[in-house]
Amino acid sequence: MSVLSGKKVLLGVTAGIAAYKSAFLVRLLIKKGAEVKVVMTPSAKEFVTPLTLSTLSKNEVFSSFTNEEDENAQWNNHVELGLWADLFLVAPATANTMSKMSQGTSDNLLIATYLSAKCPVYFAPAMDLDMYKHPSTLETFQKLEDFGNIIIPAAHGELASGLVGKGRMAEPEDIVEFLEKDISEKLPLKGKKVLITAGPTYEPIDPVRFIGNHSSGKMGYAIAETAANLGAIVTLISGPTSLEINNANINKVNVTSASEMYEAVHKVYSETDIAILSAAVADYKPATIADQKIKKKEGSLTIQLEKTKDILASLGAEKKNQFLVGFALETENELENAKTKLQKKNLDLIVLNSLNDKGAGFGTDTNKVTFVTAHNKVIPFEVKSKQEVAMDIWQHIIQEINA
Repeated sequence: MSVLSGKKVLLGVTAGIAAYKSAFLVRLLIKKGAEVKVVMTPSAKEFVTPLTLSTLSKNEVFSSFTNEEDENAQWNNHVELGLWADLFLVAPATANTMSKMSQGTSDNLLIATYLSAKCPVYFAPAMDLDMYKHPSTLETFQKLEDFGNIIIPAAHGELASGLVGKGRMAEPEDIVEFLEKDISEKLPLKGKKVLITAGPTYEPIDPVRFIGNHSSGKMGYAIAETAANLGAIVTLISGPTSLEINNANINKVNVTSASEMYEAVHKVYSETDIAILSAAVADYKPATIADQKIKKKEGSLTIQLEKTKDILASLGAEKKNQFLVGFALETENELENAKTKLQKKNLDLIVLNSLNDKGAGFGTDTNKVTFVTAHNKVIPFEVKSKQEVAMDIWQHIIQEINA
């Protein structure tokens, strides 16, 4: 999965011959899973039509503050456009537009949107050789980079003038590759090895029956997916669940029982930077497992249970430099029990769920959690989607490990 997947990309198109490449650029960004909106300078419409770009992006294309054909139409809000974007890409970026960007000359919608943007801004210069080398252009490049904007260097090749040299806008494929690489290198979990457990465990009684629980694995899978999107290399150790995950940065290991999960966790824990154990692991298992299906008989059936190995406690005992997170699902004395578990198992953070809270618990798409930190700080949250809870967890961890 590309790091551009789910990103809101605002593409700025300016009046250069390379504007024809913007159509290919829109298609590539959408193939990577991005949502694309386009803002053009008025003169750019002479090189590529808004209809082409709106058809490819499946969004309205903006080029002026108002709709000149409809005097009653709402104005195009440059501030909303700037705030909407996760990244702003100006491609092609002409010498004229870059000069305006560097000087703050807000005489069109694109520049006004640029000045309103809070997201990273990339620009791909496109112009003739002598223009590219001109001292004023080089000064503009430097000024834009000093502002924090990111240049996508022009390529060497044949130019519209017939000259051969530097100034040709980078090809759309190269621009997308540049974006992916730059975003990846700046992800907060880049290079971190993360261990996640998720789902239930099943403890066999006989070849047919087992002791289990209602965990769906949704919370753990959301945590794993979010970690991968933030740059981590993830090992997801999952109990039986119907969920699937498709991310090149996630290695999924399927297990069934608590003992299998224990072994799988300990194989990778020593090389792990961050471990989050969200699986609902059985506390007890049958002392003996019948070789054949147990037949129904008159009277009651007694099954002798014994404790399973405490995976979280074993990791806490072995912890060196790892950041260790546990989950606590409680029905009474929630906060007191969570604090006890935090200290007893040597955790850095515990995420508390209560089955008494509406929207929390097994099988739902939402959760309501409370963080308890190693310093006994209690941080409550409202009901959120499990994806939002996963992001809250990672934002807290990133803040802690970078403190």
